[in-house]
Amino acid sequence: MRTIDLLGCTVTVARGALDALGGLVARAAPAHRCVLITDEHVGPLYAARARAALGATPVTVLAIPPGEAQKTRARWAELTDAMLAAGCGRDTTVLALGGGVVGDLAGFVAATFMRGVPVVQVPTTLLAMMDASIGGKTGVDTPAGKNLVGAFHQPAAVVVDPDVLDTLPASQLRAGMAEAIKHGVIADAEYFAALDDALPALLADVRHPAMVDVIARGIAIKCDVVRRDEREAGVRKILNFGHTLGHAIETESDYRLLHGEAVAIGMVLEGALAERVGAAEPGTAARVEAAVRRAALPGALPRDMAPARILARTRGDKKTRAGVAEYALPRRIGEMTGAASGWSIRVSDDDVMAVLA
Repeated sequence: MRTIDLLGCTVTVARGALDALGGLVARAAPAHRCVLITDEHVGPLYAARARAALGATPVTVLAIPPGEAQKTRARWAELTDAMLAAGCGRDTTVLALGGGVVGDLAGFVAATFMRGVPVVQVPTTLLAMMDASIGGKTGVDTPAGKNLVGAFHQPAAVVVDPDVLDTLPASQLRAGMAEAIKHGVIADAEYFAALDDALPALLADVRHPAMVDVIARGIAIKCDVVRRDEREAGVRKILNFGHTLGHAIETESDYRLLHGEAVAIGMVLEGALAERVGAAEPGTAARVEAAVRRAALPGALPRDMAPARILARTRGDKKTRAGVAEYALPRRIGEMTGAASGWSIRVSDDDVMAVLA
């Protein structure tokens, strides 16, 4: 078992942790009742085990359809209304059992229900384990872009059981590796190199002995960044590497691309952008692209996407200031640039269009 502390939240990484959920919730967020929010793919696989682990605690299960398209204000309203109809009060703990969509949405429900109730994140995808469940960002999407309405609401606990990856589709496993690659690029060259070597084996066997260490070390990297900057006023911006263009590409695809796939493309493009503007050492972009390709992820803008449309979408990103998108760019593998400018860099439209083209 690995445990990592983050701002009063304990992240537990252990095989079989799902069946220990009751004790972990009782210690971190004891409640009169629990509301388990999941989706219609994950619920049939793991909701019954989660309920059984919670013992005698009353549990209300709310399941939504799967997919990014469900992460909306309308779905948030539906879930909060269902909780009110079930008689939930401030002595309720919300459990988010699923991938990043469920985690973000359930976290936002918890942040706003009765002005805030505890949430325990129980991620079931590699991407959610490595990223979405950690750090307290919650929210919903709007037609203008991803995660534009939300709140910071730190989970009471995060319970990561790598065994649930047994049922994860191969495409989702690859998508999760994008966030692992990102963590290596932004903060840990040794982790990046070890992950790069292990990628084929990890993708071939989710029970590979290295998987727990890859997950735990990736989480520790993100926790260290969040610990230093909870509200993304400074160094936490480095976690946005690959996301300025990645979010634009994901939205332009109408969410046909998985988040991790879009971020993989975004990392390749932003790596090239970093070299083009002189921020990164030569060869950095090639190493990022090689790792992305090794993970069997896409690394180029889809041919049906117009560069001008992607550029326009970046202006609706949360990281935009005074109408100009800002980018988190690497200096080299394991180190980011931009400390003097608040860890994000403004670049010209011409430079962005050059790499998009």
